[in-house]
Amino acid sequence: MGSSVRKSRVMSDAIRLGIFGWPVAHSKSPQMHEAAARSLGIELRYERFEVPSSDLAEAVRQKHEAAIDGYNLTVPHKEAIMTLIDEVAPAARAIGAVNTVVRGDGRYVGHNTDAAGLVRSLEEAGVQLGNARIVVVGAGGAARAAVVGLGDAGAAEITVLSRRPEQSEALRQSLGEHVECNLESAPLSEAAGCFEAATLLVQATSATLESNPGALEFAASLPIDLLPTDAAVVDMVYEPLKTSVLALAEERGLTIVDGLGMLLHQGAIAFEMWTGFEPPLDVMRSALND
Repeated sequence: MGSSVRKSRVMSDAIRLGIFGWPVAHSKSPQMHEAAARSLGIELRYERFEVPSSDLAEAVRQKHEAAIDGYNLTVPHKEAIMTLIDEVAPAARAIGAVNTVVRGDGRYVGHNTDAAGLVRSLEEAGVQLGNARIVVVGAGGAARAAVVGLGDAGAAEITVLSRRPEQSEALRQSLGEHVECNLESAPLSEAAGCFEAATLLVQATSATLESNPGALEFAASLPIDLLPTDAAVVDMVYEPLKTSVLALAEERGLTIVDGLGMLLHQGAIAFEMWTGFEPPLDVMRSALND
């Protein structure tokens, strides 16, 4: 992927990238992308931009004026960025969230690599997605990507749970036409019945982040003990690697998938968009593990 013109350009000029988030100090994206670039002989710099929601518009404007080549978005900016860029790709528009922005011909175009990244990480872990009955906890940008990606991967049923029922219902209504499987929503307080029938639980909120003091309480509020013994649990958070939710699932002997695989695969897709080079997955994986 990528033209020879693009490749000759990246070999001679430094590529400037970064990630906007709040918080973002935990991000492992810089080490992953810079290691990949070194292995290919590309000069590339990837920075962390810790920016609160109130300052995002100005921070993005400044980076655009400086002609930054591209960037990622993480919590809580994946939806807000859509009004600050020149174009949103159709797939990202359908999801309603952007995590990757690419500069081309002076225009900034938003994409979503989270959906495909999650699916690839689960397939790599041997999780069966065809005809799966999936529970997604969360109703933000990460949850939206999970719903679309898993729906495209052949899930039979997806139920979205949120502490605020109106959020999960809004997600269901906005994504219903983009997902072929049965898509339902329910308040998190009514999770028991959903968990009993699930083959896969997806934790798609920031509640389990290491910086969140309520992570243990959040995990305890989920009826993980009701999941079938052959169910799998994935947490889209990767810091810590074994979140409070994954720890409880592991205690039950369930298959667990941490968020590092998703980070790897969504990052690999973005790397190819930015550079035109096939991403060196082994190098990127090693950098994340280090």
